[in-house]
Amino acid sequence: MQGLSERQYAAHRGVSRGAVQKARTSGRLALHADGSIDAAGSDARWSSSTDPAMARGNTKSVPATAIAGVRDTLAEAGQAAAGATTFMQARTANEVLKAQERRVRLQKMKGELIDRARVVGQVFALARTERDAWAQWPARVAGLMAADLGVEAGLLRRVLENHVRQHLATLAEPRLTVD
Repeated sequence: MQGLSERQYAAHRGVSRGAVQKARTSGRLALHADGSIDAAGSDARWSSSTDPAMARGNTKSVPATAIAGVRDTLAEAGQAAAGATTFMQARTANEVLKAQERRVRLQKMKGELIDRARVVGQVFALARTERDAWAQWPARVAGLMAADLGVEAGLLRRVLENHVRQHLATLAEPRLTVD
């Protein structure tokens, strides 16, 4: 009985001749006595011994969040993903993300980037120190100002405290800027 050649079987399976040669070497093909390939037997062996994850046209489901991440990354890089996301687009998105991560790491090493939480904490501490200094200011200067003006120190201190507190309350109101 005459079987198929490696080229014929490769065309039959829709794979390369090299894949058929690897399958022959690994014993995944059923061969006739003359060395030709038994298509039916080889198809059964090939299917039973091939990892489906490694097969072409593998249709593993990809989480929607991963696809959305690929599209977002491509959009940020100026490459809009049209239609279904391809493997090449996903690979491109992965390379873009790696490049962005390397850039951020390099900027941190150069001291161009700093930790956001640390900065927020320092700004908060600075604002608190400024507020406390202003709140204590009327008590420190009221006596000196009262002597310069010839008025009662207690009254001037209360007036100054009242105005400073109003000013601090105004500064504490959130002011949002939208860019």
